[in-house]
Amino acid sequence: MSVYSFFVDGLLIDTGSNSLAQEFQSFYNELTIEQVALTHAHEDHSGNAAWIQQQKGVPIYIHRDSVGICAEDGDYPLYRQALWGERPAFVAQPFGDTLQTKSTTWDIISTPGHTTDHLSFYNRATGAMFTGDLYIQTKTKVVLDEENIVHTLASLKKLLHYDFETIYCCHAGFLVDGRTKIQEKIAYLEELEGEVRKHYDQGHSVDEITKAIFPRNYPITKASGEQWSSKHIITAFTKHFMQESLR
Repeated sequence: MSVYSFFVDGLLIDTGSNSLAQEFQSFYNELTIEQVALTHAHEDHSGNAAWIQQQKGVPIYIHRDSVGICAEDGDYPLYRQALWGERPAFVAQPFGDTLQTKSTTWDIISTPGHTTDHLSFYNRATGAMFTGDLYIQTKTKVVLDEENIVHTLASLKKLLHYDFETIYCCHAGFLVDGRTKIQEKIAYLEELEGEVRKHYDQGHSVDEITKAIFPRNYPITKASGEQWSSKHIITAFTKHFMQESLR
């Protein structure tokens, strides 16, 4: 999987993984970085934050709930360490509602789903949207156990209130038709939600629904000890349906 970091108007958005430190740090040495904005605390986005802080001495911003997490070395499973490397501790500051760079103001948008601390960044001057791991791909088949696909869907819809066409995704890169891609993902997830609801209304279990909708056994599910699984998608939808019925 590709990993992207973006530099705009003195602002570095995400720092990439420590496993690719040589490539990323060579790039960062050529830049005049004034501040760093992290979409969330995962190691493939914050892996080089400590190095940047040591070398550049610039402020690093993240969701207020993740400031404490960043102050300690990353703690995550071995398969993720093998893929992304270590995530050394660094000092982060909480975002406000906006961030000012040399020539523009950025909206800091709460977009939970992939993680509870996930943020997206909207450049008011150019209309570009930086979406971290909110989009990644249209047809999501597996997610992390901490992801709530119901919240992801709500966050995708939230972005459509902003005037943008292009998105910058930290794994898919620059997408000139980003708004369309997000609309397509919304349509996919809404259709998926409908399928899950049909099975749920028929009294099927989470395991039964998962096997019916996602019959394939994805390698990442076994490799991650089921931390990545289609089952987490079904679980989130069924919990949502249950909560709806109790209102």
